[in-house]
Amino acid sequence: MLIEGCKHELEITVPVEDLDRETERVIAKLQARVRIPGFRPGKAPAGIVRTRFAGELRQEVLESLVPKALDKRLEEEHLSLVGTPNIVDVHFEKGEPLTFKAQFEVAPEFDLGEYRGITVHYSEPQVSDEDVEKRLQQIREGRAEYVNIDPRPAEDGDYAVISLDSIAGAAEHMHNDEMMVNVAGPDTMPAFTEALRGMTPGEEKEVEVEYPADYGQEKLAGRKVTFRMELKVIRRRELPEIGDEFAKDLGDYQNMDELHAAIRKAIYSEREHAAQQAAKNQIIEKLVDAHTFPVPEAYVDRQIEVQLESQLRELAGAGVDPKQFKNLDWAKLRESRKDKAAAEVRGSLLLGKVAERESIEVTQDEVDREVQRIARQEREPVAATRKRLEEKGIIRRIVSGIRTEKTLNFLFEHARKEATPEPAEPVAE
Repeated sequence: MLIEGCKHELEITVPVEDLDRETERVIAKLQARVRIPGFRPGKAPAGIVRTRFAGELRQEVLESLVPKALDKRLEEEHLSLVGTPNIVDVHFEKGEPLTFKAQFEVAPEFDLGEYRGITVHYSEPQVSDEDVEKRLQQIREGRAEYVNIDPRPAEDGDYAVISLDSIAGAAEHMHNDEMMVNVAGPDTMPAFTEALRGMTPGEEKEVEVEYPADYGQEKLAGRKVTFRMELKVIRRRELPEIGDEFAKDLGDYQNMDELHAAIRKAIYSEREHAAQQAAKNQIIEKLVDAHTFPVPEAYVDRQIEVQLESQLRELAGAGVDPKQFKNLDWAKLRESRKDKAAAEVRGSLLLGKVAERESIEVTQDEVDREVQRIARQEREPVAATRKRLEEKGIIRRIVSGIRTEKTLNFLFEHARKEATPEPAEPVAE
């Protein structure tokens, strides 16, 4: 047996009597199935079947004997197969034993070192009155109303409702019947601001807009586009008054004190989650650094695929057309991600070992809660969600994810926490 890291190679022999027995079984099966001129169905001589259907006979015998022989040997050697084995050097001749080599990977065996008491940087989050006030203003701006005002020339700060039609320069014709533009706003292209200043509702104008190469919309990026623009109406943004009535409108709050408390709690929860997540990442990194063992290439390749699929989904969600990556060197990209993927796999295996050592399991209630959460998010019945997740094998991933998170919570609870160092003050020159 050849062993190199997670790669194994076994030379396997199937005795002549087993090979002959399986060959006769397959020949009988073929006799009943095949049609040979001059012979009634099922009556063709075995010798003719063996000769005429030699390729099919060989294939069926190997497909039957090789997996069984390999499984038996793996059980004898106490090996856990990873991925699909590569079968080579097959020797299959009448009257001789069947021999072949199986090349495959196995799950790594390693000793788990110390995992309690890992030192991490972590400080309890702080929430200032300024933080609460800033969030309150963001909520207030999110509830702003836009009120039409009597016709007059547009000024900086106005919100102009316009219709747009592209005349030239765009990758495809563009039309928007009602688009709101903040005149001189930070996100407004300067050409629109210049054109809108002094316009009155009902007035039309042509405007040429030069978009930067990194503009968010591909059909506009790097282009000089001419639009026909009509100013339809001017609006004023009105912010709600801050007071107890504002708090009541937001939800189950009786006054501003209750709203302030809820905002403070929400900010604290967000920062606590972020700080704990950063500490958990430190724990994984330190666990990986403290344990050196090989990982199966099959695991690494699958992790790279997961990374790429996730990234492509994010880009698609952001409106990026995947077709623009058709000329990307995927092989080079995968190679560049190998080290990171191997570290992630090693971290996952270590967390699994910790969970096993500490008997960390996932309850059915925990799985049910996650399924219910997904059902609410997708706005579908829980039973339909569960069926879909089971059919796609996602339930297993949910169980794995919950177990991983519980294990990380355990490690965080038992970690030694040191205050996060304050950023150094800049040195005066």
